[in-house]
Amino acid sequence: MQVDKTTLQDISIFHREEEQSIFFKLNHTHTNRGREHLRKLLSNPLNSVTEINDRQNTIKHLIKVGNLLPTTITNGTIMVIESYFDTVVDHYPKQPNIVNSLTYKILSASSYSVTDYSVSHFFGFLKDINKIKNIFESIEESNQIKIWHDRISSLLNRPVMQSVLQWKKDKKLSPTETLWLGNYLRHSYKEQCFELLTIYSQIDAFNSLAIVCSKNDFHFPNISETKSPFIKAEGIYHLLLETPVCYDLNLDINKNFMFLTGANMAGKSTFIKAIGTCIYLAHIGMAVPAKKMELSRFDGLLTNIQVEDNILRGESFFFNEVQRIKRTVDKVRDGKKWLILIDELFKGTNVQDAMKCSLSVIEGLRKTKNALYILSTHLYEIGEELKIYDNIVFRYFETSLADEQLVFSYQLLEGISNDRLGYLILKREGVTKLLEEL
Repeated sequence: MQVDKTTLQDISIFHREEEQSIFFKLNHTHTNRGREHLRKLLSNPLNSVTEINDRQNTIKHLIKVGNLLPTTITNGTIMVIESYFDTVVDHYPKQPNIVNSLTYKILSASSYSVTDYSVSHFFGFLKDINKIKNIFESIEESNQIKIWHDRISSLLNRPVMQSVLQWKKDKKLSPTETLWLGNYLRHSYKEQCFELLTIYSQIDAFNSLAIVCSKNDFHFPNISETKSPFIKAEGIYHLLLETPVCYDLNLDINKNFMFLTGANMAGKSTFIKAIGTCIYLAHIGMAVPAKKMELSRFDGLLTNIQVEDNILRGESFFFNEVQRIKRTVDKVRDGKKWLILIDELFKGTNVQDAMKCSLSVIEGLRKTKNALYILSTHLYEIGEELKIYDNIVFRYFETSLADEQLVFSYQLLEGISNDRLGYLILKREGVTKLLEEL
């Protein structure tokens, strides 16, 4: 699925403040390598239903065996093993025995200490990666798990590794065993060792997604390869919210354009971002924050949410809004299946201009037969002119007043809002009073 950096930022997959990102929410990795592989997974949505289904199966299997996977492989373990190969040590005896090993331990104490520490960490890692391999043998495999299992088996299927795996996990290695294994790692097993570390980082990243899906009771969507795009979902919510409100959504090519209205803070932006996040995570192969979800595989996701001006380039806010819409039009003309999310179109110009521009854009976009659109706006007046089009659905977020206080239900209702509550918010926050006292 095609996305760009703006879209990833708009739906907070990644964020300048990492704690406000989806990535931060999904990160339960144990190692830096795992964390970076998780970032890679989240940066590359999948392009086929086959890939997505296999990713789903992988995560489902990891959910089942998650409590069995070893937790003793830490970032410290990985760092010790990695640094061992870059650390200069005195030459080891070619064939370690009791005498030359004890001599090395005494005369090359610093080198022996590094070797002993590193080899001990590798020994523990080797035992754990072998345990993971054995766990994978006991479950129904996805293609990804089979790749991991077969490759680990191949890398461990060497006489030296098989011999080491016979040692008890709590075994205290002798100087001879330490130098023998250290020499083998350094001169005969470096590339294989780093490949095992890479495989573990992948498992670490995938298991992080499994932990999130299980912990939050996410549900796996049913994704199909269809000619036309569609989304049918129940109970979608935004996973970054502590107490989220759930929404239902039903869009297809016959009703492919949602015209969304509501007051400020009523929930429009949150709703749009929740949809975008769910669709994106579905194409990562994850379970999603929804009770139930069926959708077509999309070829692309494009957003127009947080447009900014560019002082250095001399580009105004409105100019960049226009450029983003132009990019949208260029994309949806390719005949592929797109989901387009637009929040508050044409905020950078006056009301009359914004109404004319918005009406023109909506009337143009709604004609496409290969894309779904959700567009929010304060310009509820243009909704009346759009009611002549059968493929546009009208939804709004309700706002009410109680004792001059705004009450947001965050419920998505059918129709068009005409709430004008900006002045009330200004008054509620005491700004009008402060202005009167100037």
